[in-house]
Amino acid sequence: MEADKTLDVKGLNCPMPVIKTKKTMDGMNSGEVLKVESTDKGSKSDIAAYANRTGNELLESKEEGGTFIFFLKKK
Repeated sequence: MEADKTLDVKGLNCPMPVIKTKKTMDGMNSGEVLKVESTDKGSKSDIAAYANRTGNELLESKEEGGTFIFFLKKK
């Protein structure tokens, strides 16, 4: 999947991945896609909850070798 921006929050623990995701999404234009790479297991539920709360769309969520990868589309 193509992303307009990539955010690397690997090595950061809750709540930093979702805080940095929010800050990055706030600076993006409507329709743009953000790829988030995290190693924090809590980010799986945190990023999904963030998307539901803000109305941004979680396009994809997967795990590759201990890294959680999310694709979020700005509303």
